[in-house]
Amino acid sequence: MTVRPLGIPAPSPAGAGPIQRFLHVRHRTAELASRLRPEDALVQSMPDASPTKWHLAHTTWFFERFVLMRDEAYVPANPEWHYLFNSYYQSLGEMHARPRRGMLTRPSLDEVLAYRRRVDDAVAERLAQGDDDALPSLVELGIQHEQQHQELILTDIKHAFAQNPLEPVYAVDAPRALSVAAPPLAYVPFDEGVVEIGHVGGGFAFDNEGPRHRTYRQAGSLANRPVTNAEYMAFVRDGGYRDPMLWLSDGWATVQAERWQRPLYWDEALETEFTLQGRRAIDPHAPVCHISYFEADAFARWAGARLPTETEWETMAVDLPVRGNLQDAGMFQPRATSFETLFGQMYGDVWEWTMSPYVSYPGFRPLDGALGEYNGKFMNGQWVLRGGSCATPDDHIRATYRNFFPPHARWQFTGIRLGNDR
Repeated sequence: MTVRPLGIPAPSPAGAGPIQRFLHVRHRTAELASRLRPEDALVQSMPDASPTKWHLAHTTWFFERFVLMRDEAYVPANPEWHYLFNSYYQSLGEMHARPRRGMLTRPSLDEVLAYRRRVDDAVAERLAQGDDDALPSLVELGIQHEQQHQELILTDIKHAFAQNPLEPVYAVDAPRALSVAAPPLAYVPFDEGVVEIGHVGGGFAFDNEGPRHRTYRQAGSLANRPVTNAEYMAFVRDGGYRDPMLWLSDGWATVQAERWQRPLYWDEALETEFTLQGRRAIDPHAPVCHISYFEADAFARWAGARLPTETEWETMAVDLPVRGNLQDAGMFQPRATSFETLFGQMYGDVWEWTMSPYVSYPGFRPLDGALGEYNGKFMNGQWVLRGGSCATPDDHIRATYRNFFPPHARWQFTGIRLGNDR
């Protein structure tokens, strides 16, 4: 497969139609996977992660199942693959167990790539026919779904490579970020009152981003930037992982059971961290990442602050431009950023934990049919993150985007932005 260097996406002109956008995103996924050897694409390092080959196949299955199979005359590439590559859509039938996706040596990577080409051609042809008014919106949902899996390809292979004593390098030619001093931590105040949050309309949004609704925001403040490695290192050196008074009960139990003593991918000496660019010295000014909700909450207590609510985060971010260290920059690692205005970038680098549980908004209704399983059924025992990360596609993130993970998860590019009560 011929690809361009990472960080230079396939051309996608402004105002590109559905076919061009579809092919652009599909090409980008294949490009991200192209740096891997076939053996890399098979490995599954833990139950929460999936092999790259599975991501390539599952996103293709999504288009086949929800777009192409709307046509009763369509013949699936291989009916048995519906069992292998269904993720969690129980209404569509049984599926291969998630923790055993790494056992799927067959179909081969070449067969999966051929499957992608077959489905790409079929979807482009169906869009060109223009005889199904519902098709463009379904394809856009599939595109957004694929972009989520682009991020998972990066986070999952990072976890896999970190288990290898050879510490393989994923992004050999990724641009290096220069270390610049982080601005002093400051808090930007906001007033109390009734505010509106949720997607307004005009452009894509997942069902969990709406309905737009009014809610009350207490007066408080939000930090002008994420917590840095240096600030988190002070927490570690001060015995933060040894003080049960800083931790939620389940968090302390997790720290003891997992023997956590520092962020994921930091070495014991607190000098280096494993990255997709290889092992690097820890940049003291860059945002700390690979932090669980439990760790973020404990740090906030130690710092005499708290985590923000998602209402606070969204209302402070909604009028800011969506720009920052996102996937298209090609660094795949948080970087130190200096900025001139009081309020720095809210997007990119690290997903930011909020203190808001992932629950439905008032009036929420899931999508009809099997697609109703996409988000709604996960509204239990998880916490909302906002802002995107260095692995998030640039045109995928927005102020209303609600990511969510369980509180122990830390293999994603997750970090901390502090909030406070005035």
